Amino acid sequence: MDLTRRRFLELLGCTATAAAVPGILGCQGGGERKEAPEPAGLPEPIQVALEEKGRTDTLPVIWLQGQSCSGCSVSLLNTESPDIVEVLTESIHLEFHQTVMGGTGEVAMDLLDRVEGRKPGEFVLVVEGSIPTGDHAHACSIGVENGEPVTMETWMKRLGPKAKLVMAVGACATFGGIPAARGNPTGAKPVSKILPEATLINIPGCPSHPDWVVGTIAHVLLFGIPELDDFKRPTMFFGKTIHETCERRSYFAEGVFAKDFGDEGCLFELGCKGPMAFCDASIRSWNGGVNWCVQSGGPCIGCTEPTFPDHDGDGIYVKLPEEMTRDIPWTGPHADAARKKSKAS
Repeated sequence: MDLTRRRFLELLGCTATAAAVPGILGCQGGGERKEAPEPAGLPEPIQVALEEKGRTDTLPVIWLQGQSCSGCSVSLLNTESPDIVEVLTESIHLEFHQTVMGGTGEVAMDLLDRVEGRKPGEFVLVVEGSIPTGDHAHACSIGVENGEPVTMETWMKRLGPKAKLVMAVGACATFGGIPAARGNPTGAKPVSKILPEATLINIPGCPSHPDWVVGTIAHVLLFGIPELDDFKRPTMFFGKTIHETCERRSYFAEGVFAKDFGDEGCLFELGCKGPMAFCDASIRSWNGGVNWCVQSGGPCIGCTEPTFPDHDGDGIYVKLPEEMTRDIPWTGPHADAARKKSKAS
């Protein structure tokens, strides 16, 4: 793998910026605008390691898709620097992926059979989508054996224990997502429930940002498993809440709330989950840095959190309860009035 120090810094630079910002970013009203500082860079030991690291062996990857819309695969395919061709030809050895592989039928299934026969620790298993279980496991199957479909649950239990590392990509694979929402007719479960003993990294999001996936793979290749939070998410991407670095945070501080989608003001009253959603989308942005959810006029829906999409019964567009926002600072000359205004609404 040829991963330059420059590219790795680009991937993680936004996280370094987030960690360095002490106050309100990108105020659009209700307060003085503060410019974000230059990226602080990575700690010196990591920079030295990147400069000294040469080529590494390619990483054999088996990518299985369960109950998903393939959105996370589409997101990854749109990674820009490095582009997906470079990722697939120089960074990883993608041996199986239902959506993008050329092989079909018996040719494709023979690949999985050979993987199953390998010694433990010789490949990485990436899972996209949740896994239907029990009496409903047949809702998602991959291939046929002896005339019977082989369920996703079966493949997980066959391959998971042999994988060196399991990466769950997307809201569905990490925490259950939409297939596991209230009602859950297929008994859908996240990877952690199927493989509780696995060495697991969760990369949530609906979909996951391509930088989160590529950056995590790069870290695993160069240094091993990155620092993870209590939900096994890499802290380099999921270490701060959306609210902490949101460009509309000053509106919240001053009690200027949008009444409808597309209005100016903080989107808190419209159900924004920024105060409890951990990720760096507000700094990293999407589509090559063009924009992100809140900049487009929609509230954060909390898709990186274990409670998505039900959010403990409150749903996506319901205002967060007071106990979840009581410790968020309200600043400015109208702070008391802003707090009272929010409580009354």
